[in-house]
This record gives sequence, C-alpha cells and structure tokens, in this order.
Amino acid sequence: MPSTSAPTVMPLNASQIEDLRLASATLSGADRRSFQAAMTLKYCRGNARQAERVLGWNRDTVELGLHERRTGLTCVGAQGVCCGTWRWEEKYPAAAEALWRLAEAHCQQDPSFRGALSYTRLTAAEALQRLRAQGFPEEALPSPSTMAAVLNRNGYRLRRVVKAKPQKNSRKRTPSLPIWRRKMGNL
Repeated sequence: MPSTSAPTVMPLNASQIEDLRLASATLSGADRRSFQAAMTLKYCRGNARQAERVLGWNRDTVELGLHERRTGLTCVGAQGVCCGTWRWEEKYPAAAEALWRLAEAHCQQDPSFRGALSYTRLTAAEALQRLRAQGFPEEALPSPSTMAAVLNRNGYRLRRVVKAKPQKNSRKRTPSLPIWRRKMGNL
C-alpha cells in the first residue's frame, strides 16, 4: 500500500513552477480558469488541492475550471451587469430622447466644418428648465454639471455660437500720429 505522504505530483523544478504562475497571472476570468485546469490535469493529476499546494493557485478557482472543462459550460459572473453606475441616458431614456431633440433644435455645426462636433447655445441650466417644463419629474433630472457632461459626452459642446466674426479694420494712419508727420515732412 502506498504511503499518503508520497508525492503524487509530476516533478516540476522551480523554474517551471514560476513559469506556470506567471502565465496564469497574465490571464483573467475564464481563460485563467481554463489554463489552471489544464495544468492541474497535466501536472497534478486533476487534484485541485495539489495544485494549490504546489503552484499556489486558489483551490476553488481550479475546481471551477475543472468543472467548466468537464461540462463544457463557462461560468459568467454577473459583476458586469449588476455592478457599477448606469449613465443618466440609460436610466432615463425618455428624458434623454427629449434632451436630444431639444439640443438638436439649438445646435449649429462647427463653422469650419472640420469636425463632427455640434455647438449649441443651450446651457445645462436652460436644458434642465425646459425638461422640467415638459413634465419630467425632478428625480429624473440630473444636476447642472451632470447635464453638461451628458451633453458633452454625446457630441454637443456648450459654447456660444458665433454666427460671423467681424473683420478687423486695417490700421489706417491718422495725421495725429508722430510717425505720419515725419513721413509727410511737417516737423
């Protein structure tokens, strides 16, 4: 009968163990679990406790990877769906649609036509006031700074729109300037 203290792991030197740890550290999620499961099957005969002891990997992660490999189903976490803060446009799509219509009515293309940005005379405070006038509840409306960020994020820059810049007058010499007198010889 074999002793329980006898190693059941295939012999790996320190360099190989370090390489496996480094390779595992560069991966994440399902890719990491798949790699750890494959290496556990290859070097630790499918034993997650031995992989934990020899390679320093979390036993639960290795077991999950082994189960995923055996069943062919990949476990997907709900963190991406359930965590984080939703954008205002995602929380209140009806108010966002009314805001886009409002901003579009007040926007003007960049006078140089170089970019896709639209400049709008509509300020964040005025946008909030108009959305309130349309009947949106106060809890559905963001603060003025958030409203400005929402408009900027969606391609509307809050600037005054210059319809036409007046041309600068060319500098005309006047008889009162000392330089003009010298040229005219009136000194």
